[in-house]
Amino acid sequence: MDARTRQLCRLPAFAALVAGALVLGTGAGTAAPVATPQAQARFTAASTSVTVERWGEEGVYLELGTHLVAGKDPLEFRAKRSAYSKPIDAFQVIRSAGGKQRAVPLPAGMVKDFTGLSDFTHLELTDSAGRTVLERDENFCPNDWDSTRTRVDAPDSTPYPTGCERNPFVLGGVWGIQAGWSASTSNWWSSGPVDLADGSYTATVSINPPYRKLLNIPDSAATLTLAVTVTSVDDEGRGRANAKQGVLGAPGNDEHAAHAEKAVGDSAPGLKPGTRPTARMQAAPSGPRPDLRSLPAWEIGVEHDEGTGQDQVTFNATVWNGGTSPLVVDGFRRTDSDLMDAYQYFYDANGNQVGYTQAGTMEWDPRTGHHHWHFTDFAEYRLLDAARTVAVRSGKEAFCLANTDAVDLTLPNAKWRPTNTDLSTSCGRQTSLAVRQVLDIGGGDTYAQYLPGQSFDITDLPNGTYYIEVAANPAKRLQESNLTNNNSYRRIILGGTPGTRTVTVPPHEGIEG
Repeated sequence: MDARTRQLCRLPAFAALVAGALVLGTGAGTAAPVATPQAQARFTAASTSVTVERWGEEGVYLELGTHLVAGKDPLEFRAKRSAYSKPIDAFQVIRSAGGKQRAVPLPAGMVKDFTGLSDFTHLELTDSAGRTVLERDENFCPNDWDSTRTRVDAPDSTPYPTGCERNPFVLGGVWGIQAGWSASTSNWWSSGPVDLADGSYTATVSINPPYRKLLNIPDSAATLTLAVTVTSVDDEGRGRANAKQGVLGAPGNDEHAAHAEKAVGDSAPGLKPGTRPTARMQAAPSGPRPDLRSLPAWEIGVEHDEGTGQDQVTFNATVWNGGTSPLVVDGFRRTDSDLMDAYQYFYDANGNQVGYTQAGTMEWDPRTGHHHWHFTDFAEYRLLDAARTVAVRSGKEAFCLANTDAVDLTLPNAKWRPTNTDLSTSCGRQTSLAVRQVLDIGGGDTYAQYLPGQSFDITDLPNGTYYIEVAANPAKRLQESNLTNNNSYRRIILGGTPGTRTVTVPPHEGIEG
């Protein structure tokens, strides 16, 4: 076992896989027949000709419709780092006869972050005269939100997540394509628009050689050639295109950093919302617990409000569950009131509900950008000065819980494909009688910097060093397994002059963002 594999084995999430690895070989003195490895996937296109639309003077998104289709077994990859200062260890999960699995470390350079496999394909675009107008390598996220089965005998569902994470403080990820299912390799949205004139082009898309070797894809099956037509659209066509982007998860006015295409449904077992507990409230039983942790603030910036003259520091904040149980909170509405009584529910190791206790309230938030039910005192934001005393307190303390970010899906019993991933699945309506809010194991809830209350007023603060504190469960109303890891601190340096303030954000344990 080499040093890299030994390092993987020391990580708890990897141990079970490595312990069950197959030992391949033959008896002494027996010559084993050499078989040609079977391809683990095939590379295909929805069509050999593609039309992409250009809106006015804007660029075009090269949605080319190229796909990777898993073979008889799922394609599964996992990645994890033990600390932000440590490198990411990544491996492929190989399934063998009898349901056994083994972890095969990926070659260096294939995984650089948690957005997927780096430089998976190579794209070359030439014009009608044969001149190269675009050439680039593109990353690949196997967790395609639009993944579907491509043959009639393929499994009817997939366990894998939808989307790869862009939160800079993710700790562990799972990526996969179900057997017989497809995932788009055309990284058109995150790659951004391309400035192309109307006309005809040829796109050559190839899986790069390291991945051909990894997946046993022969060179003859690793390249696709597509005819591409770029055409302009009028205002009516632009409207249709914008509507399409909304379906594909383009940024909107969602409160969370989540995607609009995620599914709707319950996310935990037990009492259904709307059924108020009738038994006398009990002490929380022993057993599995959630463990709320806060990530360092990220995507930090400065904004100046021309209307009020205020300077503000804006930021994203993520609280996640690294425990052994989901956090399940049900709210039950008081009669003729915009308040709900909130209860936390507890589960045993088999996922059976075993108890509950009161955990504060939920309140209706009528502000623009919200219009839903918030669980109160879930988190708190404070701006501390260099001496770690409070300089500014954010007004944001109540939250609607949803699994917007997968922070560490390699944890035991992490939910890879949660159902409450945006506001429509968790936060209720003004007419709701009851609401369930869930933060699953491994899942995080991110609130974005453009929201009301998601900022600090720094108008009257002097320049210098400060710390953004994100505190989970500040009032300790929720039962957790560990209350010592709830707070995070991100150092920032304020500069500039009123109206043109600046913020410098040093890396946190080597992580930018």
